[in-house]
Amino acid sequence: MDDEIGGSTSGAPGGAVDVVVVGSGPNGLSAAMVLAGAGLSVHVVEAAETLGGGARSAALTLPGFTHDVCSAVHPSLLLSRYFAAFDLAGRGVEMLQPEIPYAQPMDGGRAAIAHRGVEETADGLGADGPAYRRLMAPLVARMPEIADLVLSDLRTFPHAWHPSTVPAALAVGLATLEQGTPAWNLRWRGDAAPALLSGVATHTIAPARRLAPAGAALFLGAMAHAVGWPIPRGGSQAIVDAQLVELAARGVTFSTGERVTTLAQLPRARAVVMDTSPRTVVEVAGDLLPGWYRALLGLYRHGDGVCKVDFALSAPVPWANPDCARAGTLHLGGTRAELLAFERDVAAGRHSERPYVLASQPGVVDASRAPTGQHTLWTYTHVPHGSTLDRGEAVTDQVERFAPGFRDVVIHTAVSSASAEEASNANYVGGDISGGAVTPWQLLARPTPTLDPYRTPVPGLYLCSSATSPGPAVHGMNGMHAARRVLRQRFGIAVDPAELVATPRLD
Repeated sequence: MDDEIGGSTSGAPGGAVDVVVVGSGPNGLSAAMVLAGAGLSVHVVEAAETLGGGARSAALTLPGFTHDVCSAVHPSLLLSRYFAAFDLAGRGVEMLQPEIPYAQPMDGGRAAIAHRGVEETADGLGADGPAYRRLMAPLVARMPEIADLVLSDLRTFPHAWHPSTVPAALAVGLATLEQGTPAWNLRWRGDAAPALLSGVATHTIAPARRLAPAGAALFLGAMAHAVGWPIPRGGSQAIVDAQLVELAARGVTFSTGERVTTLAQLPRARAVVMDTSPRTVVEVAGDLLPGWYRALLGLYRHGDGVCKVDFALSAPVPWANPDCARAGTLHLGGTRAELLAFERDVAAGRHSERPYVLASQPGVVDASRAPTGQHTLWTYTHVPHGSTLDRGEAVTDQVERFAPGFRDVVIHTAVSSASAEEASNANYVGGDISGGAVTPWQLLARPTPTLDPYRTPVPGLYLCSSATSPGPAVHGMNGMHAARRVLRQRFGIAVDPAELVATPRLD
């Protein structure tokens, strides 16, 4: 047909297909699920030898030790319309809840602890407890509406739009303005509560005293109280594998170890959906893209990177504060001032002597990750974009700072620099695992300031990666939003994509 793209008559079994998905990360898989649920023939092409993108797991240190390759803890998954429709629990995937979602160790054996309940958390923050309660309780109470907004395409009304969404948006906006500006310390008297929020804000790989990191801290922090920060039994690969079983049942086919460099190498299809970086879209589509659109994608900015450090341990991490031993996630870096100084160093292109370390210890709920009595520790630290530096020793030192004797339980360490992260996954440009800098503009205009950010000017060519709204994390919503447009614009199918995830069409 004249409106087909791609050019190869091989690759997909049977030749031409309705849709080709390039990339098998969380959003590529969710797009494939929706499209196959509509009765379309779908073929997925993946550059790596294994499927799953940033949600894979592997024995990165020693045999018998299972480490998550990138994403490890999944709060937004529990608020995702895609995964609500897919029903992971019904497919045998266990999302395990640590007793303590996250903790912020402090010097001297102290720690700020985020418990499941707002009240219990506030009770542990001393004089700042009431201020924390006033900040977080309204957000927790409105979490369903907030999640609808945050995980929407930021172009149309959320699925469950209703009047209470307005006060929810105002509550988030006002709190973000406070915590993302020089007013951020006005409500606090001690150092534990602000450090607790700053540790979460620094997930964005940016200085915490900015609007986007502040908004992320409030959303993620409120999710800890509303739904928890769950860890999948067996690793994030369990989330991928459950989807692969269903995709195969829907007739989806896969090619692995095939890096796409041009649309011509893909099977002929009515639509191609790219779960890739904008840079890859330009490389693959080439001159088919008009100059104005290439220029817009050229303005898209990637953030700083990560150096990932995985540990195989002979025993649990010997945290100085015993509550930290019950936490699934830990933010290591000390006070709010220390965290801010560290991220400013990274933004200025410097490698800090005392890095912020994001750590996950899945063994607190999942004994399957390591041999009996042993444990894994998943960590990364932020580094300047494209860094080639091995930060394994600096990360080890920072863990040792809050867990004296940590070095004595380390039996193997695996380090992946920012440049190595990009080499293993082309979506991580410069080691940026977020798929693009997390700024207010790039959340609203991700990756372009257009009404339909998923659709390119090439008929049938779409983008669904974390470089589109609503941004990074394993929630599958980018893929579902993109697939809805593919169905309507290319195949004339107007239906709620969540219905296609739960129950495929029979016609």
